[in-house]
Amino acid sequence: MSDSCRPGPAPAPGRRAAGGRGFTLVEVLVALGIVAIALTAGLQATAALTRNAQRQIDNTLAQLCAENALVKVRLGQQLPSVGDTEISCEQGNRSYRVNLAVRPTPNPNFRRVEARVLAAETPVLSLFTLVGRI
Repeated sequence: MSDSCRPGPAPAPGRRAAGGRGFTLVEVLVALGIVAIALTAGLQATAALTRNAQRQIDNTLAQLCAENALVKVRLGQQLPSVGDTEISCEQGNRSYRVNLAVRPTPNPNFRRVEARVLAAETPVLSLFTLVGRI
């Protein structure tokens, strides 16, 4: 038998034969692991962006409710009486509760009015203003 027909040594396990094409199983599994990690990171980033957008929408709608309640008190043309009241507010197909707390100040011509906005018993926003006697 001539040397040209004699088979060469077998490749070591995990190695490709000379001139072999394709990927080994280990290389494919490593690539799949890297892709899985990248997709998981992208999914977590997308979820964080969605949560932040939802929170921003809630804050904006709650601010509209609070500002509307405070403007209503200011436009009342009289000094509000001390005490607490609750107002319901619908904004953007969502229901909020606005708790208005009117408190006295050291100057009897002014009252401190705080609007606390809640969504399903969860505080969302709090604003306050001073209202004076006209």
